[in-house]
Amino acid sequence: MKFSCSRPELYEIVSNVSRAVSGKTSLAVLEGILIRAKADTLSFLGYDLDLGIFAQMGAKVEEEGEIVLSAKLFVDMMRRMNGETVSIQTDEKYLTEIKSGATEFTILGIPSDEFPEIPSVQEEQSICLPQHLLKSMIDQTLFAISTNDAKPVHTGSLFQLSDRQLRVVSVDGFRLALRREQVAAEGEAQFIIPGKTLSEMSKLLSEEEEQEAKLYLSKKHVVIQIGQYRVISRLLEGEFLDYQAAIPQGGNTTVTVGVRPLIDSIERTSLLISDRLKSPLRIHFEQGQIKMSCSTAIGKAYDQLECQLEGDEVEIGFNNRYMLEALRAAGCDQVKLVISGPLSPMKVLPMEGDSFLFLILPVRLKSEI
Repeated sequence: MKFSCSRPELYEIVSNVSRAVSGKTSLAVLEGILIRAKADTLSFLGYDLDLGIFAQMGAKVEEEGEIVLSAKLFVDMMRRMNGETVSIQTDEKYLTEIKSGATEFTILGIPSDEFPEIPSVQEEQSICLPQHLLKSMIDQTLFAISTNDAKPVHTGSLFQLSDRQLRVVSVDGFRLALRREQVAAEGEAQFIIPGKTLSEMSKLLSEEEEQEAKLYLSKKHVVIQIGQYRVISRLLEGEFLDYQAAIPQGGNTTVTVGVRPLIDSIERTSLLISDRLKSPLRIHFEQGQIKMSCSTAIGKAYDQLECQLEGDEVEIGFNNRYMLEALRAAGCDQVKLVISGPLSPMKVLPMEGDSFLFLILPVRLKSEI
């Protein structure tokens, strides 16, 4: 195999493809990127048996061939070399010569036939939507995905399509995030994409409005076309939480508050809280004010900020991190907090419409026992 191409373009592609490469594995080939050179086109594949990322680019190919190179080493080389072009050549013993500018490396590759076969996906249904919209839906629900393997189905987000509305839902036992949007897609579908796949998809998705992403579904896999990248992921199987039954209807207290001032207040009050010194935030919602306090072994903290309240005053306890992650995901200047009582989950809603809903479970305060 012998080819030359643009080094900056190659660096960008292999950096993104390497996101699907296993960090620690007993199979050395899974720590590599499969590189194919054929007919003036280079193709790259990273695959960890659950997630695969594939991409192509143009190149000057003198000898066709394929090889697997260490992803970490190859990406580091492309980053540190300073030439505009790079030439790569391999011999029959898989010794690979990489040259750019005055820099030259010779490393040993792995035969391509040792690389695992990526599953062939029988595409049964497709959903097309703007990349910026899919990115927003992922980013606003990613924080509530469970990191606990006790219920593997909750380590991903549920995607539901019906009546031309796409809903993305994440739950972890302490909070829930729901994002919904009208899309130009027919039919019905329900599938669960793993959190790792969604995290890597978000990094590839553009925020430019005119670019589109396309999801192709089969029974066990999903393929997502994002520009020049093709992401292939297994789907999670199992029974997802009946999230609609978990969302309380109505509420006795509605609080309107600025997102940034509330985040700042929580961060100030949380300075005494750490992994070693745990304490809930005690939040008193009253007319015109939110009073916030916490107490740990090293001291006490108190802060307050302005709000608008309709309904009953209420005092309620929350995990500070869960509050902060939900507010940061809101992506707007003001939110509505809807509460039914001191032991009921709190809903975080946009000021207009119903594009998102975050649910945070309260912490029982000691004075209530």
